[in-house]
Amino acid sequence: MQNENATIACIKKYNMLDEKGLADVQLRSGQAGKSVLNIIKEEKLLGEDDVLKIVAAGQNIEFINLSPDDVDPMAAHMIPDDMCNEHTLVGVKLDGKNFYVAMSSPMNLAVRNQIEIRSGCKVVPMAAVPAAIKSAIRYHFNVQNVTKQTIASMRLKKDPKAGKAEKDILKDLQSDTDPISNLVSSIISGAIDAGASDIHVEPQESDMKVRYRIDGVMHKEIDIPNSAQSEVLSHIKIIANMDISEKRLPQDGHLGVTNNGREYDLRVSSLPSVTGEKIVLRILDKSSSKWSLDDIVTSKQNNQTFRRLIENPSGMVLLTGPTGSGKTTTLYSLLQLLNTGHKNIVTVEDPVEYRLEGITQVQINNRAGLTFASALRSILRQDPDIILIGEIRDLETAEIAVSAAMTGHLVLCTLHTNDAAGAISRFLNLGIPPFMLASSLLGSVAQRLIRTCCDKCKQPYPADKSQLDVFKNAGIDQSKMTLYKGDGCDKCSGTGYRGRKGIYEILPISKNLRNMIIANKSDSQVKEAAISEGMKTLKMNGFDDVIAGRTTIEEMWRVVDMGGN
Repeated sequence: MQNENATIACIKKYNMLDEKGLADVQLRSGQAGKSVLNIIKEEKLLGEDDVLKIVAAGQNIEFINLSPDDVDPMAAHMIPDDMCNEHTLVGVKLDGKNFYVAMSSPMNLAVRNQIEIRSGCKVVPMAAVPAAIKSAIRYHFNVQNVTKQTIASMRLKKDPKAGKAEKDILKDLQSDTDPISNLVSSIISGAIDAGASDIHVEPQESDMKVRYRIDGVMHKEIDIPNSAQSEVLSHIKIIANMDISEKRLPQDGHLGVTNNGREYDLRVSSLPSVTGEKIVLRILDKSSSKWSLDDIVTSKQNNQTFRRLIENPSGMVLLTGPTGSGKTTTLYSLLQLLNTGHKNIVTVEDPVEYRLEGITQVQINNRAGLTFASALRSILRQDPDIILIGEIRDLETAEIAVSAAMTGHLVLCTLHTNDAAGAISRFLNLGIPPFMLASSLLGSVAQRLIRTCCDKCKQPYPADKSQLDVFKNAGIDQSKMTLYKGDGCDKCSGTGYRGRKGIYEILPISKNLRNMIIANKSDSQVKEAAISEGMKTLKMNGFDDVIAGRTTIEEMWRVVDMGGN
């Protein structure tokens, strides 16, 4: 039972509420017959940190502002990382037989008993906020620290089972006895914990390098000794159901893993190189099956424009951008919006990255003769209302897409061009007659992904002259302009960025633009006309995010072509 006196003393000690606020809470506590703490929790009067401080004070438990440097690495590793993540706790220090453990739920007696049985020590609980504990877990259980001992053992110790068939010793990704299994498992779990989208395993002349792609940027993680190269690559290929004997040709594979209670699909591809097979693992979060357009397209204006485009019962919407710009995610969010159960939705993709319930998804298989064009011809005989085409690659596919859009179907598809207007000329260059494209096209959208500033370490700073000149040249008022950037912290791994967001250039096809397409006007002419009608370019949307402090001008320079509009 929480001690009321201790609760009130803690609130006063840390000045969590002023005298009037505290008196009001006490009055309502007496009227409702509830504790002060319950009133605070129900009405969310205080933040997570303050509530935990009150709980700790009421139970005579020390509250600490935990940082990774406060944690003794030996104490941290006395508790397995999966247990630390599951219960949000971490070992802090060992003092004789007393084992100090930072916990987000310090009154969880069952977990404390488990730790005491495992460690043989008396647990002294300490209260800390979940974010601080998770930061300490990430620091002390990251892939570099976890694999140091494994790599050392691989260099110093020969596996006694060496010489047996590889399938005998490389059984399970989660094996806790084989060092190669442990190494691969820690590489994968480390990538997932870091929020990586891809893992690159790259053989080199010396050691083999492992890099993660996080928020679109590559980060080197560890070096693996050359002596273990073949075993690591073979293990990955075995668990991905690939042929380990074939090293001369590229291969594709797949595996599923669970990390911290979430399920992930890993799409694996191998590529022979002069130094050995390079393997890339694409990480797909299966639990990310709910695609919300409001979460993905956060700009109110762009969100509404997207919604107006797909309200049409027929026509074609083109989404363009480089590989990795988030086109698939945006398309899936549009499909989720359209997936009301009243329409037949069919997709043709290469590959099918995520499964969408209630939607028929077709996987391209070129070896079997199932191309985009042949699949589309069959799909049109399946009475579809909405068709998603993973990519327009040739004239035949483009012709079928345009024909479907003109005969009462809503068609969503992707292209690879630099801007929205470029998608129009791309279709014309493939051989589509201008009048057919003008009749079928609803709109063209260009997309990019930019890294967002880390909320924890983001700081304002005054723009310098060169940056002000950039805004001046874009016709933006620079008076009293303040920019933001992240200083780098444990939450963002020192990068200053955490997460990404989409920026869009949406070009709805108006009557005037249709006439320009029929007249075969140039990209620049179409783009200028669209801007005069209210279209915001990638550059304009990027500036909005910089000024709002969501990203940096350096990130915008990296992602968006700053020439022209």
